[in-house]
Amino acid sequence: MSDFTQIKLDIADRIATITLHRPDKLNAFTRTMMAEMIAALDLTDADDSVRAVIVTGHGERAFCAGADLTPEGGGHVFSDPNPVEDLADERVRDGGGRLTLRLFNSKKPLIGACNGVAVGVGATMQLPFDIRLAADSARFGFVFARRGITPEAASSWFLPRLVGMQTALEWCMTGRIFDAQEAFAKGLVRSLHPQGELLEAARAIAREIADNTSAVSVAMTRAMLWRLSAEPHPMLAHRVDSRAIYRLSRSADAKEGIASFLEKRSPAYPDTVSGHMPDFYPWWEEPGYE
Repeated sequence: MSDFTQIKLDIADRIATITLHRPDKLNAFTRTMMAEMIAALDLTDADDSVRAVIVTGHGERAFCAGADLTPEGGGHVFSDPNPVEDLADERVRDGGGRLTLRLFNSKKPLIGACNGVAVGVGATMQLPFDIRLAADSARFGFVFARRGITPEAASSWFLPRLVGMQTALEWCMTGRIFDAQEAFAKGLVRSLHPQGELLEAARAIAREIADNTSAVSVAMTRAMLWRLSAEPHPMLAHRVDSRAIYRLSRSADAKEGIASFLEKRSPAYPDTVSGHMPDFYPWWEEPGYE
């Protein structure tokens, strides 16, 4: 954890906090930051003590001011700078997309605490978070059309699911900056908070998860809702639902959930994500980059 140079990872009381940390650059995104965030997610997924992950930015001005396009920031953050002929070449892959796909596959719930300006990849990296909170002073912008490029980080998949096609198209085609109040009204964020209360509000949600729920149940629920909601027919969800209920209802966590409810006490779930996911998980085939 101490080897990170552009993020900070803190784990305390079953809650992990990832902080984007480039104080002199408004936490602008680089390929180094991408790699470090992916590494942090690998750590939180592997750590059974972690029950929820909060992602925020350093300071009060910016969550992430977008991609750092300066030479000192590493230049080409979107893809490898070396020319390639084959667009299926891995070097073509968008760095923001590599990150959002890893966020999408997290086994732990992700809670965003957007503390300031979030534009470009600073906005799109938040889309795979399960719950997004924002400071009432935050601002957002899907500014790609104003830079002569297109939306990235798989945002063409995520954004319409969160705010609807019309809003997604407007925000991306105009590329305008909009305030936290509009983000809240359109459903991009769950709630708005004074700057000084934002992290505490995010921690309260994380605490609700950590203190009251089964880690295996939450991991399965996260995967099911994100993946099955995009299937073309509810029967495809029913197949997974049925298998999940069958397996989990016979688990030690289910026994503890029922016992703690009947005994009117706090639960102490014994099962772990590392050792007790259902035998059919994962039920999907992860597509490759082609």
